[in-house]
Amino acid sequence: MRSLTLILFSALLFSSCSENKKEEVKQDEQVRLDKVMTQEEQKSLTPEKVLTLLKEGNDRFVKGELTVKDVPKQIIEASKGQYPKAVILSCLDSRVPIEKVFDRSIGDVFVARVAGNIVNTDILASMEYGCKVSGAKLIVVLGHSDCGAVKSAIDNVQLGNITELLAKIRPSIDSLGPYSGEKTSKNKEFVEKVSNENVRTAIDNIRLNSPILKEMEDKGEIKIVGAVYDIDNGKVKFY
Repeated sequence: MRSLTLILFSALLFSSCSENKKEEVKQDEQVRLDKVMTQEEQKSLTPEKVLTLLKEGNDRFVKGELTVKDVPKQIIEASKGQYPKAVILSCLDSRVPIEKVFDRSIGDVFVARVAGNIVNTDILASMEYGCKVSGAKLIVVLGHSDCGAVKSAIDNVQLGNITELLAKIRPSIDSLGPYSGEKTSKNKEFVEKVSNENVRTAIDNIRLNSPILKEMEDKGEIKIVGAVYDIDNGKVKFY
């Protein structure tokens, strides 16, 4: 009986040690995922690998499994230089916290934000700096569901400088072609179609108006992709 008790105790002890070991490995993995990028690591990445990392990060975000971050340490390390993986153009919407959405850390991504995720000269210049000068490997144009800017463009809102901004979204409405449904912001299906088209329009504008980025993409040095964030569940759908 005593021998059986010892065997059971040893088994429980071994199981506990194994679980602790797994937890240590998991924590080590979190540290590796969480560290600030170095120039060498940035150079070793491909556009496809960066895209995969963003997809994996979004999966963790949706599941509520964000990596643990040592922010004070990151601040110190990032002060020595920045080597981001990607440039992300997002809408201004406060419900789309970019770094959290992709489970990224300090120094990990360049983020440009403007209502309606439209492209202008300043945005293009920022993207050129991020990729050509600072080495980012991926450009993501990220729209989102229930976009207020898109809905305002659909309803032809006229208000101060907002009028000029919305004019940059309207071509996406016109390019949809025939649509049998209600063309108002109350029609969620129509808003979704315009939002998707607005992302595609932004990508077209990047390629058309930035020879630098177009050449980098043609050479395979960067990748330019579109995506839409669902504010209902946090999931990013890449085109």
